[in-house]
Amino acid sequence: MLKSTLKYLTVAAMLAGSSLSAVAADYTLRATANSNENDEDYDGLVVFKNYVEAASNGAIAVELFIGTQLCSNGAECLQGVADGSIDIYISTSGGASGIFPYVQVLDLPYLMADDRIAEAVLQGDFTRKMRDMALEDSGGAVRLMTIGNTGGWRNFANTKHRVANPSDLAGLKIRTVVADLPQELVKALGASPTPIPWPELFTSLQTGVVEGSKNGITDIMGMKFPDAGLQYVTLDGHAYMGALWWMNNEKFTGMPEDMRRVVVDGFYALQQATFASPKRKSIKAYEDFVAGGGDLYVPTPDQKAAFKDAAAPVYEWFKANVSRGDEIFTALTDAVAKAEGDINAARAADVK
Repeated sequence: MLKSTLKYLTVAAMLAGSSLSAVAADYTLRATANSNENDEDYDGLVVFKNYVEAASNGAIAVELFIGTQLCSNGAECLQGVADGSIDIYISTSGGASGIFPYVQVLDLPYLMADDRIAEAVLQGDFTRKMRDMALEDSGGAVRLMTIGNTGGWRNFANTKHRVANPSDLAGLKIRTVVADLPQELVKALGASPTPIPWPELFTSLQTGVVEGSKNGITDIMGMKFPDAGLQYVTLDGHAYMGALWWMNNEKFTGMPEDMRRVVVDGFYALQQATFASPKRKSIKAYEDFVAGGGDLYVPTPDQKAAFKDAAAPVYEWFKANVSRGDEIFTALTDAVAKAEGDINAARAADVK
C-alpha cells in the first residue's frame, strides 16, 4: 500500500511540474551562482526553484545560471543585482565585502561554536539587521534574503605537520584571500598570510609557495589538495562558511504580498537545504581524506580555547577598521548569546 501511495505521489508531482511549466509565468527570477552543480549553492537553488514554482502555481518561474554566464565575480554580480540584470545571486562574505565590508563579521573566528548555534543565529534577527544595513547602504537596491552555508566550517590545513596549538602555526605560509580580515587572523596566530587566487592554490601548495590554507573539507577534497601535499587538517572550526543570498529589492517589492511570501518561504527552504548539504557531503570527504593517509586532528576544549584567545585581537581590529564593524559585531555576539541560552535550555530539558 505504501509503495503504491508513493508511486502515485511521484507521478502526481511529475504531472504537476509539467503542467506548471506549460503555463506562462507572471514573474521570472534570474538566479546565478558562480559555482557548479556539485556545490551546496546549486543544491539550494534547485530546492528554491522547485518550491517557488510549485507554491506559486506557476506564477513565478526561476531560471538558473550556474557558473559565470551572467557575471564572473562578487562585485560584478552584485552590481548586476543592483541594476536589475540579475535577480538573485549568492556570494561568500569575501565576495561581498568590497561593497558591504561588515559582512566579514561572518569570518570572525570562534564566535559560533557549532552548527546548531550558527543555524539559530542565521535564522533570526541578526540576518534581518544585516539586511537593513545592506538596503540602507545600497540605496534600497540590494536586499539580503537569507544566509545559508557553502561548505561547512573553515579549518586550518597544511602540508608540514599536525597543528594542535596556535604555536604550531608559527611561520607557516597560509593562503588567504586578498581581504584584510583573514590576513589579520593568520597574523594573530603567528603564521604568514599569503594571498593566492583560488585557481592557483593547488600549484602553490605543490611548489611550496604556500604551506597551508583555511578551507572546508569538501573544498579540500573537491580540489584534490591532498595530491598537492595537503595532508594535515585541524578541526578548529574557526569560521562558519556563510552564504549570502541577495535579491534585487525592486523585483522583490514589486510582487504582490502573496508572491513575496512564496519567495520568502522559498529562501527558507533553500537555507535549510544548504544547512544540510555540507553535513552529508563532508562525511565521505573526511573518510576519503583519512583513507588517503591524511592526518585529521580534533583539538581538545583547552586547545580550542587557546586558539580563540590567540585570535582575540582580530575582534578589536574588526570593530576599529571595518565600516559599521562595531554595530554588526554587537548584533552577532548578542545573537550568539541568545542562541546559546535558548539551545542550552532546550538541551537541559531534553536530557532529563
